[in-house]
Amino acid sequence: MRKSRFSEEQIIGILKEGEAGLSASALCRKHGISDATFYNWRKKYGGLEVSEAKRLKALEDENVRLKRLLAEQVMDNATLKELLGKKLLTPGARRNAVSWAIKEKSYSQRRACGLVGLPPKTFRYRSKRPDDGGLRARLKELANARRRFGYRRLHILLRREGMRVNHKRLFRIYREERLTVRRRGGRKRALGTRAPMAIPQGANQRWSVDFVHDTLVDGRRFRIFAIVDDFTRECLGSVVDTALSGVRVARELTAIIEQRGRPLMVVSDNGTEFTSRAILAWTEGLAVEWHYIAPGKPMQNAFAESFIGRLRDECLNEHLFRNLRQARQIIEQWRDDYNHQRPHTSLQGLTPVEFATRTTRDERPAELTYQ
Repeated sequence: MRKSRFSEEQIIGILKEGEAGLSASALCRKHGISDATFYNWRKKYGGLEVSEAKRLKALEDENVRLKRLLAEQVMDNATLKELLGKKLLTPGARRNAVSWAIKEKSYSQRRACGLVGLPPKTFRYRSKRPDDGGLRARLKELANARRRFGYRRLHILLRREGMRVNHKRLFRIYREERLTVRRRGGRKRALGTRAPMAIPQGANQRWSVDFVHDTLVDGRRFRIFAIVDDFTRECLGSVVDTALSGVRVARELTAIIEQRGRPLMVVSDNGTEFTSRAILAWTEGLAVEWHYIAPGKPMQNAFAESFIGRLRDECLNEHLFRNLRQARQIIEQWRDDYNHQRPHTSLQGLTPVEFATRTTRDERPAELTYQ
């Protein structure tokens, strides 16, 4: 609306002249206004003083401002209701909401940013990060090939291929691609006090052995006899069969000794296969110390339990075995991958074979220490 040539003070002064006896036509001719304008002024400002006119103008301006604020508030509430289904937890989500409000609701940039709680400077910011398309593609390939690997082991595999990437950046991409490994089952924790455990300082100082069970697709059960070197973390053997007696256990251990050498100690639980006469005779014949853990304390055989957990999580739970032949083939392939390819976090990302080779080269002293 076009602004009036006359202020409130001037209008009231003209009306005062009319009240003093000057005719309406004379006032209109004198000030260059129409009769309609004069009568509209008298209807609106008749009888008012200058201070009262100023107060009236201020009230009208305040009323206009409040109406505008109310309209904006109603519009903001309607816009927020449309955004209720979208979680605005990250800057990216908030940027998308601001862009939508500007495009669909004709909001100004500053008003839209205030609505979702995003600083305008953050909305206008453009990332300068390099393109990571190749890294994302390779990360997804490795995660699909090794479904039970977390981002730390995937980071080690990428470094082996020559990709130098910060672990925090890799974790961000890992989360964005939704590659997080789902945990299986609960975790049992040992209660009570724990005695210090002897830690071997060389290969063949101590082996841990244990059994793990699984079933074929037809329901038949089979067992796996696992042997682990506690120092190098190598899986020395994984014997698969429907029945494994003490005699068979002694025979398999003898075959490994012929290739690798005799251990100083073997740790096991109190299963009947390990407490049989065949094992007692075997230990006496080879002068190998056999240590039995306390009943109901599997954590005393922690190295074997840890290996069996990885075996079940990454191999047994991932495959269906039609027969024993297929089970032996798949488990042996996994054992070879475990020893030669799979990075071990407790070995600073090395594989068990790499660690064993490096240790042999460094010629560590072969003795037991306690911590």
